[in-house]
Amino acid sequence: MDIPLSTIAVVGLGTMGTGISEVLARAGREVIGIDINEIATAHAVAALEASTARAVERGRVTEEERRGMLARFRTFTDLQAAADADLVIEVVPESYEIKQQVFRALDGIVSPGTILATGTNALSVTRLAADSAHPERVLGMHFFNPAPAMKLVEVVSSVLTAPTAVTAVTALARELGKEPVAVGDRPGFVADGLLFGYLNQAAAMYEAKYASREDIDAAMRLGCGLPMGPLALLDLIGVDTARTVLEAMYAASRDRLHAPAPILRQLSEAGLTGRKSGRGFYTYEEPGSGTVVRDALTPLDDGRGGGSGRPAVRSVGVAGSGTMASGIAEVFAKAGYVVVLAARSQEKADAAKARIAKSLGRSVDKGRLTGEARDDALALITPAGSLDAFDDVDLAVEAVAEDLEVKRQLFAALDKVCKPGAVLATTTSSLPVVACARATTRPRDVIGMHFFNPAPAMKLVEVVRTVLTSDEAHATVREVCATIRKHPVDCGDRAGFIVNALLFPYLNNAVKMVQEHYATLDDIDAAMKLGGGYPMGPFELLDVVGLDVSLAIEKVLHREFRDPGLAPAPLLEHLVAAGCLGRKTGRGFREYAARR
Repeated sequence: MDIPLSTIAVVGLGTMGTGISEVLARAGREVIGIDINEIATAHAVAALEASTARAVERGRVTEEERRGMLARFRTFTDLQAAADADLVIEVVPESYEIKQQVFRALDGIVSPGTILATGTNALSVTRLAADSAHPERVLGMHFFNPAPAMKLVEVVSSVLTAPTAVTAVTALARELGKEPVAVGDRPGFVADGLLFGYLNQAAAMYEAKYASREDIDAAMRLGCGLPMGPLALLDLIGVDTARTVLEAMYAASRDRLHAPAPILRQLSEAGLTGRKSGRGFYTYEEPGSGTVVRDALTPLDDGRGGGSGRPAVRSVGVAGSGTMASGIAEVFAKAGYVVVLAARSQEKADAAKARIAKSLGRSVDKGRLTGEARDDALALITPAGSLDAFDDVDLAVEAVAEDLEVKRQLFAALDKVCKPGAVLATTTSSLPVVACARATTRPRDVIGMHFFNPAPAMKLVEVVRTVLTSDEAHATVREVCATIRKHPVDCGDRAGFIVNALLFPYLNNAVKMVQEHYATLDDIDAAMKLGGGYPMGPFELLDVVGLDVSLAIEKVLHREFRDPGLAPAPLLEHLVAAGCLGRKTGRGFREYAARR
């Protein structure tokens, strides 16, 4: 039986409640906005007037349509105004006490057939429903901020929720132009359940002084294509809100990854809650502003570092013949460096240069490079079948197999071949850089330069210092990064560095959600793309990266940090054991058409 939802009450007219009201009014619903604070109701009306005026100016709606929207939105300060509503959506503060007061009051006001939806992203829908006179009509309807722009709506069922209520609210979400995802009742649901664990780890990473706030945020934006870095996002969400969500998640899971980082409590209790207070991880122009201003923690220079004191790097050796080695060699050659590309045989080295020629040719075809620039870059690359050709390079970069013994042997060879003062760099994404350094007689000259694939396109380089790396080697590599137009971020020599240490626990937790039958692959991917702004869902990304590669990185992280929450999900291990490695084998979490 269809339940008509033509009149909808929104209780709580803060940012989220106002945004939801706008979405409903635009979709032709009669909206009853309720807030005990008259200032809040006035702000909500003003916000709708302003947003609809902008829509008229941009030609998205007519003036007549605008007047209709404004007429459909009425505000009140008394819950009694919800008496005739078909659906009530509460978005009051994240407190059981406050929300339960609202639901108890509504029980005596609305009709028995009215659906009651909570907009919580942290509290138990089941607990709220159980305290209601009609628990079968209570569910969650979790919009994302800003509600008018964000497409995702998580429709949350408890074990008490009637299927008819879920069907009605799901249909409404689609009519509003949203993408509803059905989820069960657990803290954080899908999107926030994955997002806040990642944000918490980023806060802990910053608190441990492993990397600067700017480098953590830049690493995740440039390395993963995210719209915002995690610390900037915490400031946008509100540090206090994030702490509340994490507390609820930890109470349910007892997973240490959800235990709020102490810095979240410290900032919250100091009133430094992010943009809304004018200061959180960053300092803002004024409360409510998104404009970051300089403070005591802002880097004094442009992030490139000072001079190394060494002669400038003019020639670069790249060891390896695979995709990463070819990409790195292409990057250096396009920047004007003389490049020696060494492989295990002359044939492999020649094939790698041919791959670079094809890549440069595609850039010419797309208008990104001139034919002359392509020819100049290719002329700078000399393929070689032995590391002996590195005898005069200023910087040697290895991009061979991710195997520690292979890398140790390579660095021992580089130590013998390369001239004194040459910097030796590894592109490892998961192995200890210091182990490579100890294979040489010059550990001060060894550093990590973790490029991201595809190297010509990805702007990030993680610059990894060991406890033995000299300041001069570090400065040299940062200068080189500036020359090749990459963004360097500094981090220490520990598993995962910045990007993988934050990315792969998030991916592992997504696998656990599927393993526990909490949500489907498609719903989780949709939730993270639509609700988190991720360019790819976690399962799309896992299949692209390769499940075997992902498992290897997760094992390294678990071994390094000894945290039970980092243990690889058994489902991932089972798929790898079955040879289902992702796109490269035609099957991973999904099946793919065979390559022709």
